[in-house]
Amino acid sequence: MSLSFLFKKLPFFRTLKGRLLLGLLVTLLTLVAFLLGLAWQVGKTMVLETNMTHLRYEARLLADEVTQQVELRFQALQRLSEIVGYSDDPEWLSYELRHNGTLMSWFDGIVVMDRNGYVVADWPSVVGRVGLDTSESEFFKMVRGTRQPHMSEPFIGRASKMPMVVVSVPRLDDRGEFAGMIGGVLSLDSGGLFNRLAKVRLGEEGYAGVATASGNILYHPISSLINTRVSSEVDNPLLHQALDGWQGDGVGELVNGQVGLQSYAQVWPANWVIGLFLPNHQAQLPLAGFIRQLAWMWLLLAILIMPLLWWILARILTPLNHLETQIGEVGLGKRQSVDLATSMQELQQVASTFNRVEGERQSLVEHLHERQAFLDTVLSAVPQGMFVADFDGAITYMNPALLGMLGISSDWTMGALLDQIHDDDRNGARDMWQYSLSSGSDFVRQLRFTRLDQEVLWLDIHARVVLLTQGGHSLGLVGVVKDVTERRQQEALQRWEAEHDPLTGLLNRRGFERRLEEAFADFQKTSTPSALLMFDLDHFKPINDEGGHALGDEMLRRIAQIIAWEVRRSDHVARQGGDEFGVLLPSCTLSQAQLIAESLRQAVSEVSVTNEGKEYRVTLSMGVTSFNDNDSGIDDALSRADAASYDAKSLGRDSVVVNVPDEIDPMTIFD
Repeated sequence: MSLSFLFKKLPFFRTLKGRLLLGLLVTLLTLVAFLLGLAWQVGKTMVLETNMTHLRYEARLLADEVTQQVELRFQALQRLSEIVGYSDDPEWLSYELRHNGTLMSWFDGIVVMDRNGYVVADWPSVVGRVGLDTSESEFFKMVRGTRQPHMSEPFIGRASKMPMVVVSVPRLDDRGEFAGMIGGVLSLDSGGLFNRLAKVRLGEEGYAGVATASGNILYHPISSLINTRVSSEVDNPLLHQALDGWQGDGVGELVNGQVGLQSYAQVWPANWVIGLFLPNHQAQLPLAGFIRQLAWMWLLLAILIMPLLWWILARILTPLNHLETQIGEVGLGKRQSVDLATSMQELQQVASTFNRVEGERQSLVEHLHERQAFLDTVLSAVPQGMFVADFDGAITYMNPALLGMLGISSDWTMGALLDQIHDDDRNGARDMWQYSLSSGSDFVRQLRFTRLDQEVLWLDIHARVVLLTQGGHSLGLVGVVKDVTERRQQEALQRWEAEHDPLTGLLNRRGFERRLEEAFADFQKTSTPSALLMFDLDHFKPINDEGGHALGDEMLRRIAQIIAWEVRRSDHVARQGGDEFGVLLPSCTLSQAQLIAESLRQAVSEVSVTNEGKEYRVTLSMGVTSFNDNDSGIDDALSRADAASYDAKSLGRDSVVVNVPDEIDPMTIFD
């Protein structure tokens, strides 16, 4: 909601007191918002450091616990290796495994392999496991090569279909040579290694995870992710640093795409990485709640202090109310100036300025009254129409000459005057008038005005801004109005006579060529087709010779009338001199033009005049063409039409010949 809308809809905020109160409240709320924002930024840093410290501690604690669990399992298998020695006797090995059942609290199964990687004994017994070749397995190769305890990569058990790992220790003979391996099968779901991780609580969305250094996930709250690959290095660079042996913490993108806190610790005996993850928004929940409570407290405080602020402002603005009262009395003529008893310098300056301006106003009003009387006398005596308008656009004065010219009374408004302006001139006059009012420039316009008796006048209006000599202040616009109807009519008649044949009323050569130029320009810009007909009259000379020029003129007038009837309203017909005629057909193809030409030939052949009992008729020899892209001007089209007209005469007269432009297929004009 904008302040202007607030001031408009709530009258309270239209007062100075209301706006000052609103300003104070806005300032207070802005300060509160700044402090809350500052608290939020500082709090985020503190929350980040606190949560990061907590994650770091938890990660190291969990790593230590998992490390201890792994080492205990390594130690248990090593003690078993010392007990069974390097014998490969299956019965004796099975006997020893059964009698060390306490190991089953550490493992889901125990297997013994000989030096070649074949399983020679297992507990509990699983059909098909004894005799299984494990020599190509990753864990057997690693233990045989290093002769050190080893934690395998996760795999899916054949029988259980669950993710598992093998905890392996070597069997050595008396000479320290590799004699086989003892492995403890450990289910990642029930092996007890990650029981502590499952109990970790990091808010509602924080969690712990374990992965091998090679990037396989061993533990994750989302069970479907176990035994899958970790995300790419681009998605989580911190995790990939941890897979390379780094321990530390930072902020980065989590598996679900959220940004969160991350802390990593290494489980060195198993070559594992433990990570703790906490989404940022989860870590900041307590801080957000605190900031929210603080904001409500500040808002409540602002509401509670509003009455106090209102009372203080009322006391401060009391002298301003006195100033308002005295200014009203000056306006009513009850006092000459304002006189405030206040120590507030700003109000004293306002009172002093008002008194000075009021004195100048009184002097100016007296001066204006004198000038107004003089101006009224001058304007009333001027024979030309004159008016005065203020800068709101309202007509404040019209002299008697203008009222008589327009046939109106002095109470006519600007809106009523605009309604009488011709429709074609009204919008332009209104826009120009508004521009002159806003810019102070002269208003110069000729327009048509319809009097109440329906007589249409052409008016020439010239108005300019009037400035006072003191200070350059403007009073408004003063305009002069002239009736130029007779002059405009004379100019229109002269323009018509300059382009028309006085005998037939058709266009003359000058007017015809101007319209040809316009049509050719349209053709060049928009490819609008236009056709041109040129013809003269066959057997016209005997009419002049035998009947005289008066009879010839009558024939020319009749032919001109027939041609004007036959063509379209948009076409242009010209008498170019003597018995030569031309017709311009805008937006017309050659095929259409030939049809029109034939109708003209037929219609003219039926026209006749009679003199002393003898009837005279004429025919047409007509050439037809159109503009084309190779034309450099209208002369090219005129030459083609003339040539076609001469061809028509050579064919025996009373015919139409089409002169097709070079680039047009002649057959297309008959499509």
